[in-house]
Amino acid sequence: MQSEAATPRRGRGRRPAAEVRASVLRAAADLLLGEGIKAVTFDRVATAAGSSKMTLYKWWPSAGALAAEAFFAHSEQQLEFPDTGDIRADITTQLRAFVRLLTHDGTGTVIAGLIGNAQTDPELSAAFSRHYSAPRRALAVAAFEKARDRGQLRDDIDLGILVDQLWGACYNRLLVPDAPLTEEYAVALVANVLDGAAPR
Repeated sequence: MQSEAATPRRGRGRRPAAEVRASVLRAAADLLLGEGIKAVTFDRVATAAGSSKMTLYKWWPSAGALAAEAFFAHSEQQLEFPDTGDIRADITTQLRAFVRLLTHDGTGTVIAGLIGNAQTDPELSAAFSRHYSAPRRALAVAAFEKARDRGQLRDDIDLGILVDQLWGACYNRLLVPDAPLTEEYAVALVANVLDGAAPR
């Protein structure tokens, strides 16, 4: 009979890289949303995710860059862009969802912290743009392009400025809280912007 000592033991083996990455992003998002951006350190994220700091250093140039990607992974489904063929309805739905994200569960404070830290952390700034703001902007521009092709917007309208007017106004109320950021405000923004952009 084979002795116990001679019986090969089966190790746990390495987790697939995609699984490890997803675990790290979840752990970083939990720390970010629970305690703010200063809580997102490689030490704490690695411990929470059951990963090694070396893995994190291999995938992210800084903890700020990790925080930015973690926030995008957390918020991506909440900010899906509808496409019903009615640009007013689609933009209103998306902008209201954006306002809800900014005003519930402390997420607005997290975004404000990411934006603030991005001013002095170039790696965070690049990651925030690459993983969050640039993809969101591209989706909005694409929606406006379809609306323009359908004749719902003027041919000569600057689509980038439309994005700035709508989402930029929400960021302004988040960062400069002189007036409340509400879903009613989002609806009014869409009305103001699209009524001005409608075909003559």
